[in-house]
Amino acid sequence: MVDNIEKTEKRKIKFTETVLRDGHQSLIATRMTTEEMIPILETLDAVGYHSLECWGGATFDASVRFLNEDPWERLRTIKKYVKNTNLQMLLRGQNLLGYRHYADDMVDEFVKKSIENGIDIIRIFDAFNDTRNLKTAIASTKKYGGHAQATLSFTLSPVHTAAKFVELSQELEQMGADSICIKDMAGLLDPYGTYDLVKEIKSKINIPLELHTHATSGLGSMTYLKACEAGVDIIDTALSPFAEGTSQPPTEPMVYALEHSPYFTTDIDMDAMGKATDHFKPIRERDIASGLLDSKLLGVDINTLVYQVPGGMLSNLVSQLKQSNAMDKFEEVLQEVPRVRKDLGYPPLVTPSSQIVGTQAVLNVVTGERYKMVPNEVKDVVRGKYGATTVPISDEIAEKILGAEKDKRITHRPADDLKPEMENAKHEFAEYAIQEEDYLTGAMFPGPAVEFFKYRNAERNQIDSSLLNEEDGVYPV
Repeated sequence: MVDNIEKTEKRKIKFTETVLRDGHQSLIATRMTTEEMIPILETLDAVGYHSLECWGGATFDASVRFLNEDPWERLRTIKKYVKNTNLQMLLRGQNLLGYRHYADDMVDEFVKKSIENGIDIIRIFDAFNDTRNLKTAIASTKKYGGHAQATLSFTLSPVHTAAKFVELSQELEQMGADSICIKDMAGLLDPYGTYDLVKEIKSKINIPLELHTHATSGLGSMTYLKACEAGVDIIDTALSPFAEGTSQPPTEPMVYALEHSPYFTTDIDMDAMGKATDHFKPIRERDIASGLLDSKLLGVDINTLVYQVPGGMLSNLVSQLKQSNAMDKFEEVLQEVPRVRKDLGYPPLVTPSSQIVGTQAVLNVVTGERYKMVPNEVKDVVRGKYGATTVPISDEIAEKILGAEKDKRITHRPADDLKPEMENAKHEFAEYAIQEEDYLTGAMFPGPAVEFFKYRNAERNQIDSSLLNEEDGVYPV
């Protein structure tokens, strides 16, 4: 398959480093702090990466909810030290970084503030691959001077064919995408299938193509190598201390393999990369010792190819079963996930659809009756409030879940029903806000945000009070 690659002209493969976002999100529930990142940021900037994925995804929620950190301040801090490398984030389209659809004015403001605070590339995806849910975010990214990377949320099903993904990539290019990413959140891509998919997409689009996969199934590095042979431009990897398992394939061996091939080259400085690796090794060891990094997440789980359950979704299922004292039903729940997914129109399993499908599968098994208990989020999927499913949900399932409401399902873009939100957010969080970005934080995570604002503002007041005492010659004890 590599015979047609010119051996006399090495093709450059670019790297997106995920250790500051998806690497620790996948392995330690996004608990890496800004303080742990700061000492190595200038070194990471010198490695020669195409981009550093450092924001978005679950980093925003985790910073506010668990770390008592301002995610906007984290972004500004990273930008202060990283002056030469693109900063990249992951955005859930009309869902932003939350778990529902937000009005267009809020999406526009969030994108604007993200770019103002330091983001260069915004990877925009929709859990249902409904391009209507990407439209506003793509347009706003381009309006404010950012690079809009539109995403194919990859999954396997009877209706998710290579032709379907090729068609989707062409539609996204026509919508104004500056590049396309194939996002394989569960590690489902196999090497030779990927070769064919990348080859076909590259033949139909004129913008760069990036590939994102996870090492969960054990196929990740092989998949990347075949993707490079097929013409992919950029690949996502994580430095080895936060790679493998449910994270991305490791950066270092991938760079070595490409640099020592007759076909490829990279811009990576191996010495700088080695220093970065050394920085994260003790953090990994500490997290293993504390139990934050569970060794169960580091191995190969070939069952992901059967159940298509991403690592984050898997940990949620375990947590829900433990709360219900029903861990003995774990295998039964895994078998129920594909059935629920089929009932709900074969959505790719990525936030928020992965949590929605997983929760319903747990309820179906634990209650002993399918759809006896149905969360409102599942009802909203059937109502069409998350967007169009890959295949229409049957009337039988709709009636089982919605009853008489089944005839009120919508087919238009869900955000068309939402009134502007920013003015309300400014009113609701005016008491706590010290920056415009706080209105966005509050609107996405009202409860956790208010608790964080109280903590942060109290800390600031304490510092201001201390400085005032010192200026007056009265020093705090």
